[in-house]
Amino acid sequence: MTEVTRVPLQPIAKGSLTKLWLGVIIAILIGAGVAWAAAPHVQTLDGGTTVETLKQGEGPSPTKADIALVNYKGTLTDGKVFDQSQNAPLQVDGVVPGFSEALQVMQKGGKYRVRIPAAQAYGADEKTNPQTGEVVIPANSDLVFEVELVDFRSQQEIMRMMQQQQMMQQMQQGGAGGPGGPNPSAPQ
Repeated sequence: MTEVTRVPLQPIAKGSLTKLWLGVIIAILIGAGVAWAAAPHVQTLDGGTTVETLKQGEGPSPTKADIALVNYKGTLTDGKVFDQSQNAPLQVDGVVPGFSEALQVMQKGGKYRVRIPAAQAYGADEKTNPQTGEVVIPANSDLVFEVELVDFRSQQEIMRMMQQQQMMQQMQQGGAGGPGGPNPSAPQ
């Protein structure tokens, strides 16, 4: 018969058990902190609209007076898509109240899931497709949007950019023989 080698157990040093439990508690707290930081953050706005941050953006948020450039997909709560667009310029105060409030807490480069209650969307009004007459958004529908805030600018910045673009187009169209430029066929 073979005998199992016996290993004598050493007594636990005084205070070691306390250190072990403290280590376990710290590990649990660190794990919970990492899980909380990785979880999407949900913000509930005044009108009941909720904004869930899927990817954090950077910098300031648009104001009511700004024009936001967004990628979005709008769905009903059953998942039916009613609208979607890429690089859509939207006047922040020119959209339904819930969407306007949501845009004002977003940051450039961020991605969000926005849930808008019917009262902050179209309320008792139904929205139809003007070409087919089909009801696209039934009355009293809550809406869900996946939104990426690409960029935003003030109205003044947009106007300046448009004026510069018009000047560039005029210069390109005018060229050497255009209005205001030298005309080689004119008598000298």
